[in-house]
Amino acid sequence: MMQTIETINSAVNGFIWGLPAMVCILGVGILLTIRTRFIQVRKFKDAMANTLGKIFDKSSVQEGAISPFQAVCTALAGTVGTGNIAGVAGAVAVGGPGAVFWMWCSAFLGMCTKFAEVTLAVAFREKNKDGEYVGGPMYYIKNGLGKKWQWLAILYAGFGVLTVFGTGNATQVNTIVTSIDTSLIELDLLSTKGISNTNLILGILIAILVSMVLLGGIKRIGQVTEKLVPFMALFYILLAIGVIGINFKVVPSVFASIFRGAFQPHAVTGGIIGSMFISLKKGVSRGIFSNEAGLGTGSIAHACADTDEPIKQGMFGIFEVFVDTIVICTLTALVILCSGVAIQYGQSAGAELTISGFTRTYGSWISVLTAIAMCCFAFSTIIGWGLYGSRCVEFIFGEGAIRPFLILYSFTSIIGATMELGLLWDIADTFNGLMTIPNLIALFLLSGKIVQMVKKYFNE
Repeated sequence: MMQTIETINSAVNGFIWGLPAMVCILGVGILLTIRTRFIQVRKFKDAMANTLGKIFDKSSVQEGAISPFQAVCTALAGTVGTGNIAGVAGAVAVGGPGAVFWMWCSAFLGMCTKFAEVTLAVAFREKNKDGEYVGGPMYYIKNGLGKKWQWLAILYAGFGVLTVFGTGNATQVNTIVTSIDTSLIELDLLSTKGISNTNLILGILIAILVSMVLLGGIKRIGQVTEKLVPFMALFYILLAIGVIGINFKVVPSVFASIFRGAFQPHAVTGGIIGSMFISLKKGVSRGIFSNEAGLGTGSIAHACADTDEPIKQGMFGIFEVFVDTIVICTLTALVILCSGVAIQYGQSAGAELTISGFTRTYGSWISVLTAIAMCCFAFSTIIGWGLYGSRCVEFIFGEGAIRPFLILYSFTSIIGATMELGLLWDIADTFNGLMTIPNLIALFLLSGKIVQMVKKYFNE
């Protein structure tokens, strides 16, 4: 059965993440970048000032909304997760160091793509029966493109419901249990024979915690993420900078391998990875998995923000991708490459490779701290994607379907704790690709609207 699933998924994944997909994702990013006249560059300073300078302003938050700070934390909770840790490790292992370069390229374009997604989500959002703001790709397709495109909105929401179980939950839980297992084994507190029982217990505990947060609604989600995200990001960044600082002598050669490996991966990996397209594919796909630019999911959280300025909230999209990919993903790659840990190129890898980079530098004791950081990353992502899934379910089936969905979503954690890593990531990649199709079509068709809003807001 599993072999059949793997075969089918491999065929679908190869088509979705083939050359046409790369052209579409990068093409829409280039189109938006050109039409907004490189807004991620010329307004970068404004984006940082608007976000870092004002995200802590939570005054006068109206009913049915969350503060801009809580909105960006909820969105970052969905993006700053295993894509930054296990995803980057997998990209480097399968695509070589050059995959990092393509991750940067996708992030540069992704800053503009996500800016557009967030702007449209706020501009075309609605209020549901409970008085809460709801928005995202399905709403800007419905309200921005009109009734004749309703099928596209439903298609996006349908893919979204399927995606959250793999991307938002199963892969995240898999990373949590892998991190804890690796840490306990490093400290001789767990044998390989006891891993399966430990993972099952962890899966049950995570399922209970997730349900407690998500069933509390958007306010509780915002309250949890605004406390968890800043802590985990700062904690991880400091640990990573320490690894790079200790191994500073190899930093120049590591960057050289990244740039050379982007175009000549065989020269860096000893001939194991010979295709530039494999490096590009892994870098772009895992970059999108991490920052979600092109998926449109982060805009669902931003649509809940208490703001009347779509462009102003859109600036958080630029900030979000910058922090997620340019900062945190790069630090993860440097931890792996600078530490000198053995990389089995051409084979799947996950959180254990990143943990090995830390333990090789600091010693086995650091595995406890890295496990804590990775658990925080992954748990916050589960929470963020739980919100995304509930909005997609609400769009298709109505508000009555939200609670049953959240219960089912929570207990998917048990499956994620006991499944094989490689297949989980492959299935997540496939569903991510499916979600981008309707969203990219909408962004392409609404690009003119985005340009109009940008010109109006900046008086251009």
